[in-house]
Amino acid sequence: MNLLSQLIFVLIIIFFIIIIRKRALTIRRNILLGKKEHKVTTNKKTRIRNLILIAFGQQKMFKKFIPAFLHLFLYIGFIIINIEILEILIDGIIGNHRTFAVLGLPYYNIFISFIEFLVVTVLISCTILLIRRNLLGIKRFKSIDLKGWPAIDANIILIIEIVLMVAILTMNSTDLILQTLNHEGYIETGNFYFSNKLKFLFMNFSPTSLVLIERASWWIHIILIFSFAVYITYSKHLHIFLAFPNIYYSKDDPLSKIENMPSITEEIKSMMGQETSTNVIPPTRFGAKDIEDLSWKNILEAYSCSECGRCTSECPANITGKKLSPRKIMMDVRDRAEEVGKSLDNKKSTNTKSLFSDYISKEEIFACTSCNACVEACPININPLEVILELRRFSALEESSSPSEWNAMFQNIETNYSPWKFPIDDRFNWSKE
Repeated sequence: MNLLSQLIFVLIIIFFIIIIRKRALTIRRNILLGKKEHKVTTNKKTRIRNLILIAFGQQKMFKKFIPAFLHLFLYIGFIIINIEILEILIDGIIGNHRTFAVLGLPYYNIFISFIEFLVVTVLISCTILLIRRNLLGIKRFKSIDLKGWPAIDANIILIIEIVLMVAILTMNSTDLILQTLNHEGYIETGNFYFSNKLKFLFMNFSPTSLVLIERASWWIHIILIFSFAVYITYSKHLHIFLAFPNIYYSKDDPLSKIENMPSITEEIKSMMGQETSTNVIPPTRFGAKDIEDLSWKNILEAYSCSECGRCTSECPANITGKKLSPRKIMMDVRDRAEEVGKSLDNKKSTNTKSLFSDYISKEEIFACTSCNACVEACPININPLEVILELRRFSALEESSSPSEWNAMFQNIETNYSPWKFPIDDRFNWSKE
């Protein structure tokens, strides 16, 4: 029977690895639907520093202390608790029980007690986060952006985390009782602090029932872990993995800097009699109408978005009741990338829809003040403004459909070299008074 369990365990691992690999390749393909152009303006040393401070250290999270504190416990717990999962994996493959204890790991019971401390902090954090998200009426969690699946998705992840933590404590508590009964296969490890306190819940169970509960908790834990790994590739929690490359490849320019369009810059230089570059190839389309017009980094950012809503809660346009939501912009980019990817898989045309107009409206992009509040607020350096500007460029240069006030300003700049409708010779008449 032990050999059969090992075989089933290995087959389950292979099954989940195949699914996860396929999904990872799909996401990579979808990200690379974007253009290759992306200038990383920071040197490698600065990028590594950003990776340590912003990704690992969660530096920008602490602008909101309470959720950052809870998230930190989740983050640390996620990393360290996986060490025990490594033991479970080894146990399943070689058919052993508590391999690290068998190998004589020093202070094994203290190590597991520390793991359990993290388990309890994760349990508490998940419970508080569930209450904050569903009962406290926090505005950024009640936005129309999160209606339907996005709201359910966030709750599913927190509930899965709680079930995983309960499974660990249940497994350890029943294991300790079986150790005191000298049950075959359950070696003496010493007490684990938290699960030892929970033994009273299972004291009246028979040895057979205890083994059944312990093994069921073990299997539930490992299957949920692999299911979780598959699920997050379809979830906003993909940021657990993609936040790191996203931060590493992010720019470190001043937030006020907006990248010019090289082809237009060269055309203006030519008009002004300045030397131009021969390497600039005019684009087939100005700005962005669909996914393939954005850069791969824009799409990576969309997949990295945790939908926390900090960008939208800081957006002055959104605060004053405008339709614009930077969070929705990134969610729309990701959803459109997924749609285009599925169409490619099914060999169907993607021309019936586009990112601009079908997902993101003109009203949204022209409500943006380009203040960069959303970029500053994002904990993982996502830049919704880049997407908004590319969509605006398409609207202005390809469709000539900017707001009438903007068109008047464009015309004034072209004819009078200023946004105002008076001749350039009269520009300094105000100084005469």
